[in-house]
Amino acid sequence: MALCAKKRPPAPVPPWGAAPSEPLRPRTDRQTARPSPAQTGIMTVPKEMPEKWARAGAPPSWSRKKPSWGTEEERRARANDREYNERFQYASNCIKTSKYNILTFLPVNLFEQFQEVANTYFLFLLILQLIPQISSLSWFTTIVPLVLVLTITAVKDATDDYFRHKSDNQVNNRQSQVLINGILQQEQWMNVCVGDIIKLENNQFVAADLLLLSSSEPHGLCYIETAELDGETNMKVRQAIPVTSELGDISKLAKFDGEVICEPPNNKLDKFSGTLYWKENKFPLSNQNMLLRGCVLRNTEWCFGLVIFAGPDTKLMQNSGRTKFKRTSIDRLMNTLVLWIFGFLVCMGVILAIGNAIWEHEVGTRFQVYLPWDEAVDSAFFSGFLSFWSYIIILNTVVPISLYVSVEVIRLGHSYFINWDKKMFCMKKRTPAEARTTTLNEELGQVEYIFSDKTGTLTQNIMVFNKCSINGRSYGDVFDVLGHKAELGERPEPVNFSFNPLADKKFLFWDPTLLEAVKMGDPHTHEFFRLLSLCHTVMSEEKNEGELYYKAQSPDEGALVTAARNFGFVFRSRTPKTITVHEMGTAITYQLLAILDFNNIRKRMSVIVRNPEGKIRLYCKGADTILLDRLHHSTQELLNTTTDHLNEYAGEGLRTLVLAYKDLDEEYYEEWAERRLQASLAQDSREDRLASVYEEVESDMMLLGATAIEDKLQQGVPETIALLTLANIKIWVLTGDKQETAVNIGYSCKMLTDDMTEVFIVTGHTVLEVREELRKAREKMMDSSRTVGNGFTYQEKLSSSKLTSVLEAVAGEYALVINGHSLAHALEADMELEFLETACACKAVICCRVTPLQKAQVVELVKKYKKAVTLAIGDGANDVSMIKTAHIGVGISGQEGIQAVLASDYSFSQFKFLQRLLLVHGRWSYLRMCKFLCYFFYKNFAFTMVHFWFGFFCGFSAQTVYDQYFITLYNIVYTSLPVLAMGVFDQDVPEQRSMEYPKLYEPGQLNLLFNKREFFICIAQGIYTSVLMFFIPYGAFAEATRDDGTQLADYQSFAVTVATSLVIVVSVQIGLDTGYWTAINHFFIWGSLAVYFAILFAMHSNGLFDMFPNQFRFVGNAQNTLAQPTVWLTIVLTTVVCIMPVVAFRFLRLNLKPDLSDTVRYTQLVRKKQKAQHRCMRRVGRTGSRRSGYAFSHQEGFGELIMSGKNMRLSSLALSGFTTRSSSSWIESLRRKKSDSASSPSGGADKPLKG
Repeated sequence: MALCAKKRPPAPVPPWGAAPSEPLRPRTDRQTARPSPAQTGIMTVPKEMPEKWARAGAPPSWSRKKPSWGTEEERRARANDREYNERFQYASNCIKTSKYNILTFLPVNLFEQFQEVANTYFLFLLILQLIPQISSLSWFTTIVPLVLVLTITAVKDATDDYFRHKSDNQVNNRQSQVLINGILQQEQWMNVCVGDIIKLENNQFVAADLLLLSSSEPHGLCYIETAELDGETNMKVRQAIPVTSELGDISKLAKFDGEVICEPPNNKLDKFSGTLYWKENKFPLSNQNMLLRGCVLRNTEWCFGLVIFAGPDTKLMQNSGRTKFKRTSIDRLMNTLVLWIFGFLVCMGVILAIGNAIWEHEVGTRFQVYLPWDEAVDSAFFSGFLSFWSYIIILNTVVPISLYVSVEVIRLGHSYFINWDKKMFCMKKRTPAEARTTTLNEELGQVEYIFSDKTGTLTQNIMVFNKCSINGRSYGDVFDVLGHKAELGERPEPVNFSFNPLADKKFLFWDPTLLEAVKMGDPHTHEFFRLLSLCHTVMSEEKNEGELYYKAQSPDEGALVTAARNFGFVFRSRTPKTITVHEMGTAITYQLLAILDFNNIRKRMSVIVRNPEGKIRLYCKGADTILLDRLHHSTQELLNTTTDHLNEYAGEGLRTLVLAYKDLDEEYYEEWAERRLQASLAQDSREDRLASVYEEVESDMMLLGATAIEDKLQQGVPETIALLTLANIKIWVLTGDKQETAVNIGYSCKMLTDDMTEVFIVTGHTVLEVREELRKAREKMMDSSRTVGNGFTYQEKLSSSKLTSVLEAVAGEYALVINGHSLAHALEADMELEFLETACACKAVICCRVTPLQKAQVVELVKKYKKAVTLAIGDGANDVSMIKTAHIGVGISGQEGIQAVLASDYSFSQFKFLQRLLLVHGRWSYLRMCKFLCYFFYKNFAFTMVHFWFGFFCGFSAQTVYDQYFITLYNIVYTSLPVLAMGVFDQDVPEQRSMEYPKLYEPGQLNLLFNKREFFICIAQGIYTSVLMFFIPYGAFAEATRDDGTQLADYQSFAVTVATSLVIVVSVQIGLDTGYWTAINHFFIWGSLAVYFAILFAMHSNGLFDMFPNQFRFVGNAQNTLAQPTVWLTIVLTTVVCIMPVVAFRFLRLNLKPDLSDTVRYTQLVRKKQKAQHRCMRRVGRTGSRRSGYAFSHQEGFGELIMSGKNMRLSSLALSGFTTRSSSSWIESLRRKKSDSASSPSGGADKPLKG
């Protein structure tokens, strides 16, 4: 893709059909010359790219088409001329999303897998094991697990690629009708070329990016559905340019030889710029003339199109880039820990190698006759060097390859639990929750900041016309006899629209005075609804007489056109040049002269129409911030009244639009239309030129009034926000709505409350104003903190980390509301820290009038400085950048298409499901993963460190304690399934308690369950277990004898005893660690023990010895060893001594310093016992004196709290009554410690406190 086009003066134009003045430059195949979307990392969000196409006029010189390095600066396609188009070597229409074929699969897949550090590390160990001088283990101890992991991954990749191949073949082999040599022929999609003319029929997919030439509909119109591109299911209209719209006959199309010169392939779905050259004329082309691949033709019998982009060049394929790979904090910590473990492994290898060199020098040289050195070994030093590598091989099991496989299996299980959760299934939309990634589940249990869109996320995005202001009078409120506003339940019957046979029966309006004004012929009211019926892009469909169905691109537009319909101004139909409206029963057709369409920069839409009397008028609707500045000065008085109404509507949480009009005389319009045509023909900065022309005509307009649309809150939003707030999660709302609307929604969903100490509103227009407003907000919070602190004062100058921690600990609850123009200044480099410090000290933050880019910038700011896990949730295309920037992105499948869902990590249909995703699935995933990692490191250090201690008693000869088959099977068979069961199924408290006590979520935010401290505790326990595992049997065997009086101590008996002790100890330990027992846990734990003994006896059996005498020499060893009482006493003693300290520690902690989850479990047990006792008492049926069962608490009760209405979750607050004082202070002290030790946002040094 050309990122810039080098400008050159246009060359003389050769006659049409003649050869170019200089030869076409050859180019490499486009698929290799230009990086693919995956290579360039193109995201789903269209990136802004400079649009420097060739200037308007004759076709540019041939020398400007392609620079020497093979990229494309412009696309040239001539109809019905394959020979001409093949010179450019454009990509074919064959798509390839698969990665491998039969020949490349094995080498490419292995290359990709060995880019993982862990796989490369284990391959290195395997190579070491193949060197006989240093290997004490057989090569299969490493190759078996490595091959298993590589095979599982390869099978998964092959399966995925098989389905990609299948999908590619299905798409590439679809049939299409292509015009070849004047005849329509059936061709496979893969054989379609640039410049071909294709015929599409109703309900067919578009095969490539086409320029619409003609259709069965009048004026070259056709209707498409773009769900595969942007997720929107409503129909859109496309139109052929007039000069080609008459080419409906195949004979005419066969003679069509026009040439299109346009922009090169890019990923912008909503933009296209090009020019058609035909019959010595040029015609501008825009996105309205294009049919993109992936669209479906609807309600159109047939159409013809010219292929402009094919295959990988189509906009659909250009947008199929990879999303940025996200990693969890546990993944990042694991990478650090694995490096530490490797360093520890090297240290142990060095110690044992030095020991080997010393032993060989001092002792080994005296026994050369009995223990000769290998031929290659000529000194004690070299023997130590070889011993180092031998011990690296033996001790590598501290980080087994099965760890990485187990982590992925557990994450996959957690993802399926989310997908299968019936409580997150929306019956109305038949939409389940979906985990679209498996790598982030445990991070759901660590979220501290949620960034939410408003419209469609907190609200339903189902718009209802609620109120309006016309010529200074407000309509929509209903008053009772006393003149007070009537509430919804007290209102009379809705307005009766029976006079209008075309009215929408679902539409409700409560103020009859508006209908009376319409019936009385009030000119302002009529003009108001006339504007609503004309100024839009809605498509009308009439299936039966009088049954109108509107297809709107946005719910707002549909609500406004429906309102005009019910009040007697019925939009009936449209053509490219006309709009037909039934005004109070009379059909009137307006000539549509121009549409000045809406975009995010203009924030307004206009139409220019000519009425039957010949009068030309511009109608405009748009955002108040934009439109009020473009009104004629004579409307000032009306403007003031309408502004008051707008503020009133916004205060009620309604979405507002301002309506205006302007009369144009014929001469001015003709002159303006010519300038608009020239701007539309320009190929350089076409959009800027059009915007300038639009700006000129949309000025000095006359104000008509304003509309107010209600977007209701989704069900359960206030409860969800209250619950997440109790879990210490801060919620920021980032919305494009105006400030008053956003603030009102904030109050509705309980983000903002009347009990808050203060709500700061930042509206400054300059850097200085914004800085001053933020400073005053911080000062007020600090002053409040001083007052509460009984006069204790803080110094004004603090380091940023100290200031943040002090601000976050201020007394009272604050909220911050900031406008988009103020946020632009606040996000500048020299002020972003001041904004962040102020915002993070507030309980709630609302950013209004923000752009999609600003949403992403706010998320990035918190990620950068707070080092906290962030979650972004939204439902529209404008939320995609925010969703991709956050650690976790959640998409809501709502009314704005599915672009947010496609870019997200998790998706569901309602905001209320977020509480379950975080407080249940997220918390459980974090808990399970932490317990899994702690146990995994423990059991592997206990297993591996025995070799270290044994080294001091075997002359540091790298002899293993265990049998090599035990080493191979330990992590794959004996201990893999129990820890997987715990990692997939474990719970500390049931899901109901997780929702009832949101404070249980805090350990994940503080990262308490798995951190460097917990890691060292685990490996310390593992090392302690390994010491006992080795020295207790070693000491017991020193003087022990068998039943027949022979010596018990031999190498094989010792190995069986230690291995059996290890398997039993780690099995008992996982039984202690398991908090939630299922049948699967029982089966895996006790089944693994049974499998161990079965394999142990099988390997020492006569049968295997007869088959493999060189491999299984020690027949009957296991049976003889485990038949000795001394051995079993040793195993029992080892198990008790290893486990008892753990049991004692946990018992003391449970009684002296219980966690919150311990307290919840205890209260649950108490409740069960009380219910059981209550049932027994009812069975006995005693009668006696009835006494109160109520006992006064030893702490102050919650009466005042209940009366104040603050108890959103009483059970969560009441829990503190059960929790010990030390537990509470422990959590708070950790939180303060984390806040204090967080990296300084501004990087400044700590400064002294002011006395």
